[in-house]
Amino acid sequence: MALKWLHWGIIPFFVWFIFADPDALRRMGPAVFQFHSVMGLIFVTLALVWTGLYLKRGLASRPGPKLPPWAQRVHQIMHHSLIWGLFLVAFGGFLLGLTSSVLLRAGGVLPIAPPMGLPHANDVVGYLHTYQFYALAGLVIFHAMFHLWRHTALRDNALRIMAPRALHRFL
Repeated sequence: MALKWLHWGIIPFFVWFIFADPDALRRMGPAVFQFHSVMGLIFVTLALVWTGLYLKRGLASRPGPKLPPWAQRVHQIMHHSLIWGLFLVAFGGFLLGLTSSVLLRAGGVLPIAPPMGLPHANDVVGYLHTYQFYALAGLVIFHAMFHLWRHTALRDNALRIMAPRALHRFL
């Protein structure tokens, strides 16, 4: 049950960061950028909780019996990659704070890392962090399409496991 809440709870934050442009938000004023920072803190917290659960218990999902062997391999690789991808995006944010010239505070309260004042490294980390996030977004879209394929082509009801109960009648 906790994993289901975590799964669906992280989606709005993920969508926010797909469309949010930090430079545009900064121009909208400090309150808007502060909101963005709070969204980042919540997103990273959820990502780290998910990583912690994974490290403690392993993958919660198992390939279903209807999946062909190639899809079972894809299922395992995809889910491991999603969890590690979330962790690496969070770690990239830490590296942004570490290489920054000023002390960054997640949500305006939590210091991200002691700033080391490495502008070139900060540019490189920022570039990698951005593309890493969008690569993860591509994997998330692939993940959704994979499970929709399972549901429609194999009719294995896999979506019912993670979908909120209110949606079960439509599945």
